[in-house]
Amino acid sequence: MKIAFTHNLRLTDVRETEKEAEYDSAETVNAIASALEACGHEVEKVEVSGPASNLLERLEAIDPDIIFNTAEGDRGRMREAFYPALFEELGIPFTGSDAYTNAITLDKWLTKLLIQRAGIDTARGMLVTVRNFETIIERGAGLAFPVIVKPNHEGSSKGIYNNTFTSSVIKEPRELPAALKAALRAYPDGVLVEEYIDGADIAVGFIEGVGHDDGLLTPVEMIYETSAERPNIYDYRLKNLEPGKVQYRCPANLPRDVAARLRQISHEAIRTIGLRDLARLDFRVTAEGRIYLLEVNALPALATSSSMFVATAQVGLTYQATIGAVLNAAALRSGLATASQLGVTRQRKVQPIRVGFTYNVKRSADGDDEAEWDPPETIIAIANALARQGHIVVHLEATPDLPRVLAEADVDLIFNIAEGVEGRNREAQVPALCELLGIPYTGSDSATLAIALDKALGKKVLLQHDILTPKFQVMESARERLSPDMKFPLIVKPNAEGSSKGIGSTSVVDNEDELREEVKKLIERYRQPALVEEYIAGREFTVGLLGDKRPRVLPPMEIKFKKKDNPRPVYDYGVKQEWEEYVYYECPAKLTEAEQKAMEKIARATFWALDCRDVARVDMRMDSEGRIYVLEVNPLPGLTPDYSDLVLIAKACGMEYDQLIAEIMQGGLRRLREKKREEREMEREREAAKSAADKAKRVAKLADKAAAASANANANGGANANGNGDAAKAEGKSENGNGKSDGTVRAVKRERSEPVGGSAERAKSDQADESSGPSPTTN
Repeated sequence: MKIAFTHNLRLTDVRETEKEAEYDSAETVNAIASALEACGHEVEKVEVSGPASNLLERLEAIDPDIIFNTAEGDRGRMREAFYPALFEELGIPFTGSDAYTNAITLDKWLTKLLIQRAGIDTARGMLVTVRNFETIIERGAGLAFPVIVKPNHEGSSKGIYNNTFTSSVIKEPRELPAALKAALRAYPDGVLVEEYIDGADIAVGFIEGVGHDDGLLTPVEMIYETSAERPNIYDYRLKNLEPGKVQYRCPANLPRDVAARLRQISHEAIRTIGLRDLARLDFRVTAEGRIYLLEVNALPALATSSSMFVATAQVGLTYQATIGAVLNAAALRSGLATASQLGVTRQRKVQPIRVGFTYNVKRSADGDDEAEWDPPETIIAIANALARQGHIVVHLEATPDLPRVLAEADVDLIFNIAEGVEGRNREAQVPALCELLGIPYTGSDSATLAIALDKALGKKVLLQHDILTPKFQVMESARERLSPDMKFPLIVKPNAEGSSKGIGSTSVVDNEDELREEVKKLIERYRQPALVEEYIAGREFTVGLLGDKRPRVLPPMEIKFKKKDNPRPVYDYGVKQEWEEYVYYECPAKLTEAEQKAMEKIARATFWALDCRDVARVDMRMDSEGRIYVLEVNPLPGLTPDYSDLVLIAKACGMEYDQLIAEIMQGGLRRLREKKREEREMEREREAAKSAADKAKRVAKLADKAAAASANANANGGANANGNGDAAKAEGKSENGNGKSDGTVRAVKRERSEPVGGSAERAKSDQADESSGPSPTTN
């Protein structure tokens, strides 16, 4: 394409005057032009300073296909809108937002009003002009101090300073009049007074068609030296005079929930203002996570050192590719080229998946009744992780009302962490309900969850698959006889509980008295049989698995007990609650290659034996002789950030929390795709069956018509043979006079509108008339 590259060239030194701070340096102009040429385009640089008539003449001479515009304009409150308005009037496509949007974004006060109406937080402020200055000084600003004073119609931090002698941040009301007077002298179009927001400076770039978030780039945090005496401001000095003192951190150091809200706010701001092709949004994020939108820039700086290119590098784009992406966005939008012509793959809009999130909320920390349930922090973390993957999250607490609520929820898929309420099949309740309603879900199915929760039943399955597990016996009362195969020490635990519920310091027993006392206590407390196992002394490990048919085995994590004076340590409920005091974790565990391979093989065999899917955790012990015993299998492991074993394992092998949740989601998404494919196949089969039935009906109808036509034809043939023969004889006698026929067959012509049946009836009527009346030739 032939491109006119319109720009303002900076000729003055920004250290001496800020007048041309928004203009492009010669280095930036050359970098942009080179990038466009490297993309295969013909580029004409057009410096727009001077009379507009000169620009018109240049554009007429060049006759460009499109304009790549970075021109800021020279003066006035509409200067950034001037050139886009001109290009629109000439009918030449150009990059960037339209004239109206550029006029809005240059006016900080107007931008604030618009984004406030959209429900986006921005610092409280007011516009001060020469006309209302005296009134504001008399009545007061009505803002909480400190405040910041800045020009209302300037960019590149012009008029914003933070040094020993001058600061745009006003700490006391008595200092405000003088600051406003000075600011209005320099910027008579108006100054903006805002409450100062303490926090981190975050820039969010936007380039349409780039990345996987509708053009929104990774947030960039500006880091620079601050002091207690001076507030932190990304001022003119840092932006233009000493840019080397500013470091960029990308992605910005933000909590996951804050980052998710930042993206949501950015999308809303882009829609509200009407930005297109490229833009930059400047935010302040407080230590408490509150997000304030400070400014919107529809003509962001394209210097090679700007934050925009730090963000595009995160999605694998070079400077040249980024400039090319801006041009492509404008070309596609204007219809100048198609995506295939530009070699651009436009992402197809995909409807977000409605994910029902089923869980049980832990509301009480007293006792262990709700030990298996998840605290609100975990639920929020998982919901945020799902939302960041682009899903719509529908919260569904697994209460007795869930069957009704789930049937009405209209969800595509269930992300399930619900432990259930009561009974040894409680973990299977939500999956079974999903199966009943035909809703795909994450995690193992109801049969696997029911078997795994029943420890004795799960151990029987493992033994059938030749997987080593401690000898065991189920006792339904304390009076039952102990099997002679069971040798002390033994450990006693509830048969159908998780999270080490019911396991404590007295769970390991050395004789029958202790055994029976512990069994009695557990049966009375948990109203279920007790599982008695031989105690395996040795090292304790847990192994996480992700996937389905060919699960990925994560590195084993060893639970290391701190107190060496306990010869028979147990990873019990109390230890898990105060883990920092009793244990530490080592992941990957220090194992020989043979030991690690054996452990991974056993973990995978256990996963297959119980028919687990998506995620599971296998707890093991290895005795002094190297034998590895499977203690328990948890197909519904905890997902509390920085606490649950599986999360710690994932983190140790470099997997972020969001990635872990996404890995678990993969199985559910695959089942959702399979369901939709089956529905499409069934629909095609129904359509094919309907089509075949309709075709059969049409064939039968045609056959009936053919049969009727054949019957009518036979009837017509008989009538014509008799009637026409007699008529021929009569005609022969009449015409020849000698009763002889000339042998010619004369057909009776039927009128076009006369039905076949009518012809047959007429023939019959004629025959009847002939037989009842005398023939004209009869003597």
